[in-house]
Amino acid sequence: MKYPYFLYQHGIRHVPVFNNLSGPPFVFDMSYKNPILSEMDVRDQAAFQQILEKEMGEKYSWGIAAYLERRDSLLGSCPQMVEEKRFYHLGLDVIVPLGTALRAPLDALVQESGYESGEGNYGGFVLLRHESREFETFYSFYGHLCRTSLPKVRSSLRAGEAFAETGDFHENGNWFYHTHIQVITQRGLEEGYISKGYCAASDLKEMDALCPSPLLLFRI
Repeated sequence: MKYPYFLYQHGIRHVPVFNNLSGPPFVFDMSYKNPILSEMDVRDQAAFQQILEKEMGEKYSWGIAAYLERRDSLLGSCPQMVEEKRFYHLGLDVIVPLGTALRAPLDALVQESGYESGEGNYGGFVLLRHESREFETFYSFYGHLCRTSLPKVRSSLRAGEAFAETGDFHENGNWFYHTHIQVITQRGLEEGYISKGYCAASDLKEMDALCPSPLLLFRI
């Protein structure tokens, strides 16, 4: 059975990536329509973090930014993205405090664990392989993590087991405090989507077969 339909089956242990998220999420618009992004230096992520915290206030303890959101303004300073017109976000950004532990949503094997240096990149990242007789093998990817918290490649994780933490500006690609969660199919992995967090409009028709929505994998 393909992702995500097996998640409706009984007997599949499926747990939250983050423990104890409470209350509704703050939904932050990171699209090209948000004037905040066009009026500020988007690479000043410390200032961006302050804006987020002010917007969230005491009402929200966590937040999200959308899958397939079009982010021209945010990526305008990234020459390769602009050249390839890859503006559509392939992950779900989950906004949580610095140092928050991530937990495997399903039983998993650590397929890759590493560090992508450079401004605007992933920083610490982990790719988990999910394999079972109950469903087709697929992968979940997590970016912007703490460099010193990363797990060893080939280590096994049980659903609910902590494997990494959210990272600070100097180790997460210089981004606000969050984790990028992306689902990647076997075909998507073969076509290089471990290193592609965005796609072009011309690619959207194939995304369900490459990087389907992570919304059902992520739960609270």
